Amino acid sequence: MASDATSSGKAREPLGKAREASGKAKEIESALKACASGDKLALRRIYDAESGRMLGVAQRLLKRRALAEEAVQDAFVLIWRHAARFDPERGGGLTWIYAILRNRSLSILRDEKRTETSEDPVAEDLASEEDDPETVMSKLSDAKALRDCLETLPPQRRGIVLLAFVQGLTHGEIAGKLSMPIGTVKSWIRRSLMSLKECLG
Repeated sequence: MASDATSSGKAREPLGKAREASGKAKEIESALKACASGDKLALRRIYDAESGRMLGVAQRLLKRRALAEEAVQDAFVLIWRHAARFDPERGGGLTWIYAILRNRSLSILRDEKRTETSEDPVAEDLASEEDDPETVMSKLSDAKALRDCLETLPPQRRGIVLLAFVQGLTHGEIAGKLSMPIGTVKSWIRRSLMSLKECLG
């Protein structure tokens, strides 16, 4: 009899976990729909539910916690910005969120691998890039647009952009000032300019 009860308990356990997972998936999808309507608290619910696991996934891909934290931060900016694109008919909300995180992580990984280590001035280094500083800064003539777009960047990346384009420091000077690898400084500036360009539309 006891054996039957134990077997029954074991059978119920996977079923309970499946129901819990299904409930969580529905909560995420509901939160994504709310994000699409401009509900910032819904984004916070997603963050509270998934940010820890997302950080673990990103860290396995990027191997460095600082880069993993950046990937998660960027992923949530993209989740907020593109929540209206989520279509439950094409896949689950969790799948959509982790696809964004994975793509962002791989993009960061590619940037890290191809970043050069020269100490050319920032403006010269990016002169041939599509996202050159002149193009970006010309679109930031409106002070409010500047504030709003810069606010979408993580604080450390925002500070680096200001050091580069307000104080005019080179990559090497910024790396020395902040005690950071020059490759990280260059890739952060490049990605920040891409984020600003996307923010400006």
